[in-house]
Amino acid sequence: MGEPSGPEWRIHAAVGTILLINTVFMKQSFSGPWNSESFTLGLTGALSLGLFYVAWYRFRFRRRGLIPWVDLWENPSSSARNVLLSSFVVLSMAWISGNHLQDLLPSPTGLVLSLIGFLMLTQSVYVLLSIGPLSDD
Repeated sequence: MGEPSGPEWRIHAAVGTILLINTVFMKQSFSGPWNSESFTLGLTGALSLGLFYVAWYRFRFRRRGLIPWVDLWENPSSSARNVLLSSFVVLSMAWISGNHLQDLLPSPTGLVLSLIGFLMLTQSVYVLLSIGPLSDD
C-alpha cells in the first residue's frame, strides 16, 4: 500500500508556505491572461491550500493520494464527529467572514470557506452513515 517511510510531503508544504506568504504578505503577482493581478493572487492562494492538503495527506496517511478512504481512519466514529464539529466551525467562519468581516477580507472568502465547510460536512455525514445505518455488518 504505502511506502515504508511515506512519500515526500515536505516539498509540497514548503512550496505551499512560500505561495501563501506571497499571497498574504508580499502580494507579488502578474496580470495573466485574464488581466487581473488580484485574480492571479487568489489562484496562487488556492494553489497553496491545495499543496497544504496534499502535504497533510501524505504526512498523515503515509501514502500517495487525495481521498482519505474510511478504511484509512484509525477511529472513524470519533474522527467523523470531529470533522462534523469542525465543519460547523468552518461554516460559522464563512458566515462571519461573509457578513461582518466583508470589508476587511477579500470578497470570495466566505464562498471559499463555505465550499470547504460543506465538503467537510459531506464527508463526515458519509462516514457516519457508512459505519452506522448503511454499514455491511
